Amino acid sequence: MSTDKLDKSLEQELSSLAAEGRTKSPERVIEAYIPPKDEKGPRYRLADSSQNFMRFNSNAYLSLSNHPELIRAADAATRNFGVGPGAVRFIDGTFVHHVRLEERIARFVNKPGAKIFNSAYTANCGLALSISSKKTHWIGDQLNHNSIIRAMRISNVPSANKGIFAHNDMADLKRCLDAVGSDMERVVVVFDGIFSMRGDCAPINEIVDICKSYEDRFKDGVITVVDDSHGIGAFGDTGRGTPEFCNAWPDVVVGTFGKAFGVNGGFVAGSQTLVEAVRQKADTYIYTNPLSVADCAAAVKAIDICDSSQGKDLLAHLKEQTARFRQGLDRLGMESIAGPHPVVPLMVRDTARTHDLVTYLYDNGVLVVGLTFPVVPKGDETIRFQINACHTPKDIDQVLGLLAEFA
Repeated sequence: MSTDKLDKSLEQELSSLAAEGRTKSPERVIEAYIPPKDEKGPRYRLADSSQNFMRFNSNAYLSLSNHPELIRAADAATRNFGVGPGAVRFIDGTFVHHVRLEERIARFVNKPGAKIFNSAYTANCGLALSISSKKTHWIGDQLNHNSIIRAMRISNVPSANKGIFAHNDMADLKRCLDAVGSDMERVVVVFDGIFSMRGDCAPINEIVDICKSYEDRFKDGVITVVDDSHGIGAFGDTGRGTPEFCNAWPDVVVGTFGKAFGVNGGFVAGSQTLVEAVRQKADTYIYTNPLSVADCAAAVKAIDICDSSQGKDLLAHLKEQTARFRQGLDRLGMESIAGPHPVVPLMVRDTARTHDLVTYLYDNGVLVVGLTFPVVPKGDETIRFQINACHTPKDIDQVLGLLAEFA
């Protein structure tokens, strides 16, 4: 037996993806980290390249991955308990560091309890599996992340039990709520806090107010859920994300430790009863090994740093560099989507020019993400810049200078 026949079919499928422009480029391999020096942030060396690169495509908004306190915490936990848990949580795979992280993130996002997952993706799937029923109606933003969309599919939510509202359109959200059948017992309204391709945020205060007005129509009410993976740690006055920025907290918060906090893993935070339901019903929690104790210890330390004066300094610097970059784009007459978040989209609006600019930046030591048709509609071609706390004014000005030269 062999996979020869299967391989031929898969080759045809891959060729179709390539013809549609949907294939991923080869993965670049980072082989060296060069620490900050001489008013410049860190640089990275890629395999098969002698050049050092700035990363303007990283989700590590607070630049904590190489922080010595996180490394020491991960090292100490590993030396005490080893590199892996050896079992799922229900079979004595729960260590003190898992519990500490759950308690710490729950306090951070102002919720009674939390459960941690290997990623925010599996957290979204686990939450949907835990709170869906035949009489649950789901309503989501048109631009929700793939993990939210996939979570509803995994939970077998029928099309009749779904509603999609136009991006950040509150009138359309009301339309979706009005359309929910009278036989539904609960409604879940789910949305991203920060929309990662655009850098804009959900108007959570408006969403929460609207959903409250429909609360009494359904036996189990209207439950609001935010996936704030790009907001937690990087947004709001104290890094508590989009809910803090909007001064309104949804019922459930999903997030990640893999972006601003610089580690790995995701979480669901909410009421103690909801968290226990997740523990009992979420396949993506029950049937997989948990995070390593190293990840958990490092994540706790990252949250502690974010909650300290050091964290406030990092957030302030991040805001300053984001503003510096946005103001520079304005001076160059380049189009973006306004907002204070460190995801800064440059609207190029042409596929060939987007590819050319991504290549030009790469040739000059800058890594960015280009989004072209069919990933985005024709005319919406974009380069996503992501500002990190490790970026210095000199780094920002260097990139702006390259953009000016290309223009």
